Amino acid sequence: MTLPLIAILRGLTPDNSEAVGRALIDAGITRIEVPLNSPDVLTSITTMSRAYGDVADIGAGTVLTTDEVDAVRQAGATFIVSPNCNPDVISYSKKRGLGSYPGVFTATECFAALAAGADALKIFPASLMGPDALKALRAVLPSETQIYPVGGVGPDDFAVWRAAGANGFGLGSSLFKPDWSADRVGEEARRSVAAWNAGE
Repeated sequence: MTLPLIAILRGLTPDNSEAVGRALIDAGITRIEVPLNSPDVLTSITTMSRAYGDVADIGAGTVLTTDEVDAVRQAGATFIVSPNCNPDVISYSKKRGLGSYPGVFTATECFAALAAGADALKIFPASLMGPDALKALRAVLPSETQIYPVGGVGPDDFAVWRAAGANGFGLGSSLFKPDWSADRVGEEARRSVAAWNAGE
């Protein structure tokens, strides 16, 4: 079963992408996002897609335009993550056969993203919203809506966010930093997986 944890590898370089991808997959995290403001990002996405596309979903983050959707799709990405709610990017991603995880913060943005076809909502930045606000949003959103807090959230925070209605998490600096070794990333990934499983 695929865990609802997305690794956000901001700053990943192509020469480290295969080792980091392997460490995450071995730990049990098989959704991997490389933000577009990383060095030579299309090479990293291509490398990981070719190496692990049969066992993991490789996606692109910080996607702001439909042209970027096309570029990362050609590189092998299977899902799109954005920091904002752009209905054009959401609907275009879906039209191109990709998963769509737009960033939202308000009820208005949540409903606009869902209307455009989003697969899940990325609450960003989660550290500013807090679990109480998510609980309030949960009361008005369709019950089947998938919600992933992102930004300032790590394994120590899983329980309180899940109690508020989170379905999964996007994990950035708690899981990966560009100067960390693949072994260190693997250790942090195992800690996150254990924290998730502890709440099942």
